[in-house]
Amino acid sequence: MESGSHHRQAFASEIRELEHDLLEMGSRAESMLAQAVEAIARVDSMLALQVVHRDDEIDERELAIENRCLRLLALQQPMASDLRVIGTAMKMITDIERVGDLSVDIAKIAMKIEKELGTTDAIDIPKMASVARAMLRDSMEAYVRRDLELVQKVIENDDEVDDLYRQLRDQLHERMKSHPEDVVVTSWLLLAIHHVERIADHAVNIAERVSFMVTGRMEQLAKSHQSPTIPSE
Repeated sequence: MESGSHHRQAFASEIRELEHDLLEMGSRAESMLAQAVEAIARVDSMLALQVVHRDDEIDERELAIENRCLRLLALQQPMASDLRVIGTAMKMITDIERVGDLSVDIAKIAMKIEKELGTTDAIDIPKMASVARAMLRDSMEAYVRRDLELVQKVIENDDEVDDLYRQLRDQLHERMKSHPEDVVVTSWLLLAIHHVERIADHAVNIAERVSFMVTGRMEQLAKSHQSPTIPSE
């Protein structure tokens, strides 16, 4: 019995270290997003370049966490609930890595806009990105706390990001009509807000995996993730 108790304590310690690594990786990805959006807002290619150079950090952490998860599966004897915790972590790192990639893409757009001598003050990208960043933080915290209320908060905020995306997209379409000379820069801005919307989707992915981890039921909780209902004849 004592050996079994020690085994569970050692496993719990490993899980805490895994959670710490995940939070650090998520925090770095969120920081990259914040920096990339600031680079867009300021049209600052030097700041954007810093984001590009940070991409390797995320990739290295993804590999390290994946190796930790595989080691836990190989050396421990996880129960069904443990398997969901480890499996969720392995899914999460893929989403976090994509957030890093999309942040790099946003940063590169800032560099392209600066090259075009363009401006970005026509729309409020930082407002939309702020909600997406909060979603990422809450989804990560939900994993550590096993907190379904935070999961629900992420899902609700996804609707806000979708609304903001539609508003900004409409504003950019109007700008294309009224300022055709700025169509290149406006096109880059359309792509930038699409990237932010995709980052919010990755936060939703994490939240939905956390829900599965806690409940054992895999559900598509966000409206944007649900298959459209085909009306009956």
